Amino acid sequence: MNRLTTPYGSYELTRFPEDPRDRLRAWDAADEYLLRHLHSGTGDRGPVDLAGAGQITVLGDRWGALTTALAAYRPTQITDSYLARAGTAANLDRAGIGTAKATVRLLTTQDAPPERIDVLLVRVPKSLALLEDQLYRLAPHVHEGTVVVGTGMVKEIHTSTLNLFERILGPTRTSLAEKKARLIFCTPTATTRREADPWPVTYTLDEEAGSGAGLTAVNHAGIFCADRLDIGTRFFLQSIPTNTNGARVVDLGCGNGIVGTAVAVADPDAEVVFTDESYQAVASAKATFRANVHRDRERADFLVGDGVAMLDAASADLVLCNPPFHSHQATTDATALRMFAQSRKVLRPRGELWVVANRHMGYHTHLRRLFGNSEVVASEPRFVVLRAVKEDRPRQERTPQDRQREERPREDRPREDRPRQDRSRRM
Repeated sequence: MNRLTTPYGSYELTRFPEDPRDRLRAWDAADEYLLRHLHSGTGDRGPVDLAGAGQITVLGDRWGALTTALAAYRPTQITDSYLARAGTAANLDRAGIGTAKATVRLLTTQDAPPERIDVLLVRVPKSLALLEDQLYRLAPHVHEGTVVVGTGMVKEIHTSTLNLFERILGPTRTSLAEKKARLIFCTPTATTRREADPWPVTYTLDEEAGSGAGLTAVNHAGIFCADRLDIGTRFFLQSIPTNTNGARVVDLGCGNGIVGTAVAVADPDAEVVFTDESYQAVASAKATFRANVHRDRERADFLVGDGVAMLDAASADLVLCNPPFHSHQATTDATALRMFAQSRKVLRPRGELWVVANRHMGYHTHLRRLFGNSEVVASEPRFVVLRAVKEDRPRQERTPQDRQREERPREDRPREDRPRQDRSRRM
């Protein structure tokens, strides 16, 4: 936990879920720069009178730093991230503000925006597509008097970023950089001619997409590789088990849902749960599923949340996961490791976790430590598909003989105890 000191007050803020070992802060210099500007002005741009400004909307606030600092002005936060939304609520509660007093509205990128926006504060997201989609959604709700200020680190703001503001809202320029952060000033005009929002996009997977070949993918803005199938998922689709015998399958970190949909198409009896922390991703998964599966839709659930934390223990037979290794601009394996631990909890005995990942992440060591086993199902120079099986009894109940056998070098084990190295599509 760290303290953010602003002209509007001082606040203890954390990311979500809170982890005392996490050294990443819940804000950065871009958030501080924007708050200083609103209070005191920047260059020839004067301060913003928030008390008399009217409706204030904060788009893309990553962990609630901006929303918490400005809570006295009753802002509306719009975010694509469940974790950011939960983090904002936790930080508001920690500050003694909370959301129950109607001080702050927390909306998602799938919700209808406020009818009229008088101040629009934009934390520039990592995804340019998400920024484009959200500016299109908000444009009808701003007016010529709306104050629009964006913020981001210098490495996040490019000419293409400024062009989006200019093309969708109106004339745009930037501030000087401070502490490697920059502001964006945009003046909405009624004469700006806007094209239609291009999102979501739809495409058909080619024959090299394994079990996904021929399926239709629907991508809302903001998901990873929003305009095409990413190469990791393509490789995963060539390896995943599809003859699941009516199992309960979880597509964890589902993105556009093409992995879980491939299972549902191959096995009509399978029950598939799609889960992601991105509201855009779950909307994509739902659209992808409905574009390909034309049977009883009660065999699928679509959940937004922290991994599979909302599922009951021992309730799934198979978890398929393509975990992220970035949290906004930071590179971290914390999210993936939390997904693995959650997966072990929700799997039934002998249930399986299948993971596709960049080879350099070294997830096999984490899976072996957590599950007691890990095998390579498929590999190529950049990616690897791993499988871990939940044991019949908890690891603390395993006998010394079990542990001794697992610790023996692979070549010294009896053949029946060696991990299988195959590409079978059967569980």
